[in-house]
Amino acid sequence: MELPAPLRQGVDSLLEKVPLPALKQAARTLSERYRAELRDGRLHMGEDMAVKAYLATRLPATYAAVRASLNALADARPDFQPRTLLDIGAGPGTMLWATLDAWPELEQAVLVEASAAVRKVGQSLAAATIGARTDWVAGDATIDLDNLRPADLVSIAYVLDEVAPASLPKLVGRLWQLTADTLLIVEPGTPAGWQRMLAARRQLIEAGAHLLAPCPHAAPCPLAPPDWCHFSRRVARSRLHRLVKEADVPWEDEKFIYLAASRQPAPARLPRVIAPAKGGSGKVVLKLCQPDGSAGERLFSKRDGETFKAARRADWGDTLG
Repeated sequence: MELPAPLRQGVDSLLEKVPLPALKQAARTLSERYRAELRDGRLHMGEDMAVKAYLATRLPATYAAVRASLNALADARPDFQPRTLLDIGAGPGTMLWATLDAWPELEQAVLVEASAAVRKVGQSLAAATIGARTDWVAGDATIDLDNLRPADLVSIAYVLDEVAPASLPKLVGRLWQLTADTLLIVEPGTPAGWQRMLAARRQLIEAGAHLLAPCPHAAPCPLAPPDWCHFSRRVARSRLHRLVKEADVPWEDEKFIYLAASRQPAPARLPRVIAPAKGGSGKVVLKLCQPDGSAGERLFSKRDGETFKAARRADWGDTLG
């Protein structure tokens, strides 16, 4: 999933005259902070150069993960047409752009972001091309959510990993209070990200939420370490991205985990493919999470007729039905 053309052009313009050595150093620092999941009181993107490093090296991948998560939400609830968006930890507006791509009729978005440098860039990117009314709010995800109004779609992407574990239950509870219809959480697709998602999942189920995706059930997750639930999107690297990361491969795989929970139930529960398919001559093996709460591999062959054809087309993250 490529960035929308206006966003791509805006990013290119912002990065056009940035010295490559400075961008490389900022990208290394940013990557180290993300990988270490540092919570030292400093914002990962508190400075202008860190924001530009994010635009060059992380934005395409996080956009792809967020957009794929919204696709799964839309597939689970075809009737869902959000008019309002509340995005917590909005960064440069990644969720805003992805939501407008999924639902162009979005009317209003409130974007909460602690970093003034990120808000400035986000406002600049959205200024000339975003039709929805957008309000950028200075705020920390853990302490500044009291005066916000509920929205049809509430989202928080790549933020829980920056929050102290003790603060997560209160944050998830407040997010659910602000959710008029559906809440979407997206996290890095690491074992630690999965554990954070499992905790949020349990809390939301206890609060009465209906799980839309990726889970086809509300039973305890059937996976156990060292296995973990996550998905992946392959993203093309731009020339600048390859230069900044000193990368030879023209693509990267962004691993992510997400959870869509709603006040409305999904109209249908279908098995979901939770690992890359394994194929062979006249057969395909899919690892499926099932509506009955189980998970495991299933072999499909030509004898399965139309089901085999559907299984052969299914990709990691798709539903099968």
